[in-house]
Amino acid sequence: MKRKVIALILSVATMSIMLTGCGGSQKESGENQEAQTEEISTETGGTVTLKVWGATDDQELLAEMVESFKAKYAGEAEFDITIEAVEEADCRKILLADVTNGADVFSFADDQLLQMVAGGALTPVENAEEVKKANVEGSVAAASVNDTLYAYPMTADNGYFMYYDKSVFSESDLASFDQMLNVAAAANKKVTMDWTSGYYIFSFFGNTGLTLKMNDDGVTMHCDWNTTEGEIKGIDIAHAMQQIALHPGFLNTSDAGLVEGAKNGTVAAGISGVWSANSLKQAWGSNYAAIKLPTYTCAGKQIQMASFSGYKMMGVNAYSKHKDWSLKLADWLTNEENQNLRFAKRGLGPSNINASNTDEVQSDPAIKAVLSQTEFATLQRVSGKYWEPMQQFGITMSSGSQDIVLQELMDETVAAITASAAN
Repeated sequence: MKRKVIALILSVATMSIMLTGCGGSQKESGENQEAQTEEISTETGGTVTLKVWGATDDQELLAEMVESFKAKYAGEAEFDITIEAVEEADCRKILLADVTNGADVFSFADDQLLQMVAGGALTPVENAEEVKKANVEGSVAAASVNDTLYAYPMTADNGYFMYYDKSVFSESDLASFDQMLNVAAAANKKVTMDWTSGYYIFSFFGNTGLTLKMNDDGVTMHCDWNTTEGEIKGIDIAHAMQQIALHPGFLNTSDAGLVEGAKNGTVAAGISGVWSANSLKQAWGSNYAAIKLPTYTCAGKQIQMASFSGYKMMGVNAYSKHKDWSLKLADWLTNEENQNLRFAKRGLGPSNINASNTDEVQSDPAIKAVLSQTEFATLQRVSGKYWEPMQQFGITMSSGSQDIVLQELMDETVAAITASAAN
């Protein structure tokens, strides 16, 4: 199946109407924001107190970047900058719950942008043309709404692929998930994947011809994964997952479980993203490698495994009391120098064009793998109703139980995913 991008083309006005609980209509949010802005201090002298939210794994790196920011602007102001751990996946929910007391600068994934804009939480980027020219086109589009850039692109690698130990697998083994499982089992090892997360489980559905997309209201979803018609039905995918769960070469575990298994020698391969690269390099040494996802067997066919793709970015709170300095800090944390540093320290793929074209980035196994997988990837555009039903579905499938009535399970899962916001 050709790559299908689930496009969410909505006006912010439409989003705002549907998300009044997160900040009222855009018009109302805009008026309130303007009123608030009059009270916001943007003075460059005195003590500038700022709060930064970033992923737990980025805390040390952010501290280094903040220190270089202070050095850059030494003499212009006294800075009191605190850094707090807020996972990028949780940023929208936490910020919109109390935006006026949220961080001044924060990192988040691109699928949260529309709701943040509709909630009046983001300050548009002031040096937008400069930032647009510096970053790859996809990351700029992901950080924009109606041609307005609302955040600073930070990474272009938010997807997943297959890591593997070269001492266990030959190149020909890597094309098929079935073959990888067989080889791993013969070596008394495992291939891992996290079935407690709809992020990874999407792999089995994305290239089957079935549909998952946001509705025009920007809140509810359309999903036909329980279809009983067509070449591949929902129960075909569920049955395929049952068979994988029963294979002695498979292990349902988290990213942390993949890394731990690689370290103790029980795991030979696993599906994850660039965030696991450094740990797996240390575990497998010269045998460390990565490649796009393989095919899997479904309804007697080989189906290319899909993935979610996306970008991460830095936003500035519309209610920051030092908005000018917050914009400068967000720009600094995502500039070419710090994107290079983020790759060097954390193995995260840059969105900055110059940074992404270095020999080090171009030759990195994880970055090459995520780029190869892009052809079979879909932008992550799902509602909050997607995650819990898929977690329950994955846990159920991981049991491998043959007593499950698959059509009933698919119907229940889809009903939960497509439920109205009020339910």
